[in-house]
Amino acid sequence: MKEWTQQDIKNSVKDKKTAAIYFYTPLCGTCQVGGKMLEVVSELLPLIPFGKADLNYMPDLAKELSIESVPCLLLVKDGELMEKIYALRSVPYLLDKIKTTLS
Repeated sequence: MKEWTQQDIKNSVKDKKTAAIYFYTPLCGTCQVGGKMLEVVSELLPLIPFGKADLNYMPDLAKELSIESVPCLLLVKDGELMEKIYALRSVPYLLDKIKTTLS
């Protein structure tokens, strides 16, 4: 997964793109596990753009998007926030959730 800047994230919404955006912090153990699961999912869904962002560097965006905690996965379809997921659970769960929400 590629590291996205705040501008990359805003452009996804502005340009009405579809994407899965993963917010994390480096010292969060659950975020590390979630990131590994999403790496697998991103390989299985190559047509969906996946990006990740360290929330420590984006406090304004966190407030703007009402992100309550990390890890947080935002599913954006055609520039609209479709779903915000905090409990990443498992690879099959994420694969199913992303396919049904973004396809």
